[in-house]
Amino acid sequence: MTDVLVIAELLDGKVRKTTHSAITLAKQIAAGTGGAFDVLAIGDGAKSSAAELTGFGARKVFATQIDGGYLAEKYAPTVAALGKSYGVVTVTASTFGKDLAPRVAAKLGAGVASDLSGVSTEGGTVTYKRPMYAGNVYGYVQISTAVQVATPRQSEFQPAEPSGGVSPIEDLAAAAADAAGARIEFVSLEQSTKTARPELSEAATVVSGGRALKSAEGFKTVLEPLVDAFGAAMGASRAACDAGYVPNDLQVGQTGKVVAPKLYVAVGISGAIQHLAGMKGSRVIVAINKDKEAPIAQVADYFLVADLFKVVPELTEAVKKARA
Repeated sequence: MTDVLVIAELLDGKVRKTTHSAITLAKQIAAGTGGAFDVLAIGDGAKSSAAELTGFGARKVFATQIDGGYLAEKYAPTVAALGKSYGVVTVTASTFGKDLAPRVAAKLGAGVASDLSGVSTEGGTVTYKRPMYAGNVYGYVQISTAVQVATPRQSEFQPAEPSGGVSPIEDLAAAAADAAGARIEFVSLEQSTKTARPELSEAATVVSGGRALKSAEGFKTVLEPLVDAFGAAMGASRAACDAGYVPNDLQVGQTGKVVAPKLYVAVGISGAIQHLAGMKGSRVIVAINKDKEAPIAQVADYFLVADLFKVVPELTEAVKKARA
């Protein structure tokens, strides 16, 4: 029997959808081993956020209010103090999870399985599946420590849906800060300009641009109208981000965000292995590139060999007419 603790990711006092993927993993482990799962909402707005989590079938939802902005060094002592009573502690492998999970694991002396794409519980033993070498092979991992820390990829686990019932909420006092937390102060959070577009890692449709767009103006005048015609999220290759055409938080790839939308449109992206690792799980992949030998052709369902500056405006108009 393995009980699981899910760490909820909060933003502006609300639960982020990344949390739902961690709940899915927790449900699979608990169901396969005869255990149960609980959820911890921690940070600013924890008490109000906990109410959002009561309908997912958790045995209990804990709420720990920590004011003053997110700092992993201040969250980790509380997570570790609670997590030592569980077989698995899980948080989605978002920026938040990748920052917090290693610190929690260090405090617990726990083994870590990161960036998971699957899990099995055959014979009551938890086995994790994770991509390796930019997704070219998969490794199967079992952890022998008393507590395990697991971070699932949001793109690989379907978001959990409310299952009825109301889990009880319990207030949990924050653990005392350790020496590391005492030396760090939260100063401010600077976010990119908010838009009405969907969140990149959660969107059903993603339109990404590469260095072939040539400039920030190319993204604005050529790619963005197509993005908005689809009602999509906008992404970019690392080369485009490094060139300063768009902010780094739009990067899709092994060192950026991993996405798996229903539709992924790659415009002027050659398809380096690092980029493919971040999007090849998409259900349908459409690529536009003037080089018919571009590596992205190997994973694309539809590949258009053409000058993007000519065909993308035409595609934009066609999408607008179809959606109208």
